Amino acid sequence: MSDLFEAAGLTPTAPRPLAERLRPQTLGEVVGQEHLLGREGPIGRMAAAGRLSSMILWGPPGVGKTTIARLLAKTAGYEFQQISAVFSGVADLKKVFEQAKARRSAGQATLLFVDEIHRFNRAQQDSFLPYVEDGTVTLVGATTENPSFELNGAVLSRAQVYVLRRLDDAAIASLLERAEAEEGRALPLTPEARESLIAMADGDGRYALTLAETLFAIGQEAPLDPQGLAGVLQKRSPSYDKDREEHYNLISALHKSIRGSDPDAALYWLARMLVGGEEPLFIARRLVRAASEDIGLADPTSLLIANAAKDAYDFLGSPEAELHLAHAVVHLASAPKSNAVYIAYKAAMAAARETGSLTPPAHIRNAPTKLMKDLGYGKGYAYDHDAEGGFSGQNYFPDGMERRSFYRPKGEGAEAKIRQRLEAWADMRKGRGE
Repeated sequence: MSDLFEAAGLTPTAPRPLAERLRPQTLGEVVGQEHLLGREGPIGRMAAAGRLSSMILWGPPGVGKTTIARLLAKTAGYEFQQISAVFSGVADLKKVFEQAKARRSAGQATLLFVDEIHRFNRAQQDSFLPYVEDGTVTLVGATTENPSFELNGAVLSRAQVYVLRRLDDAAIASLLERAEAEEGRALPLTPEARESLIAMADGDGRYALTLAETLFAIGQEAPLDPQGLAGVLQKRSPSYDKDREEHYNLISALHKSIRGSDPDAALYWLARMLVGGEEPLFIARRLVRAASEDIGLADPTSLLIANAAKDAYDFLGSPEAELHLAHAVVHLASAPKSNAVYIAYKAAMAAARETGSLTPPAHIRNAPTKLMKDLGYGKGYAYDHDAEGGFSGQNYFPDGMERRSFYRPKGEGAEAKIRQRLEAWADMRKGRGE
């Protein structure tokens, strides 16, 4: 437990943060990651066999990535060496690899733990490859970012990615109980305030212990209720990086909740994004897209409302216009759904690429000059307003191209009437030989 402090030149009796004092001493003490560390989990089986392979530990802050790497080295008898991509450069990497080679010559394996590995550039990541391939080091990288986007394919091909979960309420509660046992006293909280503290931690075990340490330090005797707790602790904003994966995960959740006709879930994801500091106009743009892609002509007003919400935000700004975004979200989620226009557009685009530069049939070409009229441009054109039923049934596709059906209304909402009209026109077209 004291190795980090000893490495920093501190004695075991030096004051240490609560999170460090409670750092697990065995893999079995790590909470919330049983799917990886349990007896049947992949890392648990690896540790039991005493043979480690390179891996990437991907998960949010405060879920035990560093601790797991340290305990793996201890369990398997490897020398643990840690570097941070934030503070290390090429010279540091060379030194690490030379030390690992020397240990290997002496029969000692090295587990190299690289914190924030995604911060290394491509060349630095590539420098690991020969040492991982020949077994000089067993690489354990830790990252909070999606490895698919942030790590080289060559690194990923040589390391298994394991996903660590955000700590659930039960795991955070377990950590608070350990903190109370370590301190020999209970946290000064009512049951409701204890639930609020767990919510404040937002799945981050290290942060939960930091909050607990603050409460122990203030010497509060009477239990605090949720309001009193909020007065003592400033709640941090939820984890949300607008240029990282979570940004795209949440907008995807919002869009799919709208598509799935769940206004309550859609409102929740809208709120999550706004609380996290997302740019409201980014949300508005996605609402306009959803109105066209997933609702279309089943409810033509949806596109108008989505655009109106965007205009309202331009006019009013935050926080007043955020209500207009909520209005649009609820309308879109509650509206009948159809992607018929979206499908039709993609099919028409494919046909346009396939058929190339076919020209319109002569009868629907413009004929502003005598030469063009002599060539037959516009000849035989039927003016639909003068046709029986306001429908001529002429062919409007290029000569030599068979008629195709792109738009097929699904019959939801306003598209039910559209489908009836199109079916009637199709019958009339057949009757007139088109």
